[in-house]
Amino acid sequence: MQQRVLRSLALVPVFAFLVTAVISAGRPPEPSPAADAQRVTRGAYLVRFGLCNDCHTPLKMGANGPEPDMARALSGHPSDLVMPAPPAPKGPWIWSGAGTNTAFAGPWGVSFTANLTPDRETGLGSWTEEMFMTALRTGRHEGKGRPILPPMPYQYVASLTDEDLKSVFAYLQSLPAVRNKVPAPIDPPEVATR
Repeated sequence: MQQRVLRSLALVPVFAFLVTAVISAGRPPEPSPAADAQRVTRGAYLVRFGLCNDCHTPLKMGANGPEPDMARALSGHPSDLVMPAPPAPKGPWIWSGAGTNTAFAGPWGVSFTANLTPDRETGLGSWTEEMFMTALRTGRHEGKGRPILPPMPYQYVASLTDEDLKSVFAYLQSLPAVRNKVPAPIDPPEVATR
């Protein structure tokens, strides 16, 4: 009897290995830390090259004029900056932008640049990689919601490879989270019809 128990116990590690193998079979392997670091580095390069900071990082007045407020890097339109109604389009001028370069008005209404930091409540912290990629491929918030509004050039960003979009997402997720609730877009005024 004791020998049978000992033989049964000897099979426990084999059984545990098989269960782990079966459970893991449906999942892709976890990337190595080196692969993650390469992906984040590539994402940082793409964000710089794509000029994402130009709109998603608010400008502040510096010694030489407007400059990016890197304490709020990629955090979108500042929640503490309430915008007045935009000026009416006049002549060939059909859109306008805020001095922070984070709010824009035009025929689409008023749009505010999104918080791209990984804050779970106000940024991309609760987004999945798939949601991010689908949003940038379809031009829909969270990949299924409202349209992503101008001047966000999602049509051009959508031309990036899957690997590049995954790298951008990995980089954005590596940033410090900045709590900044960006206002919802404002629809354009109704045009009276006769």
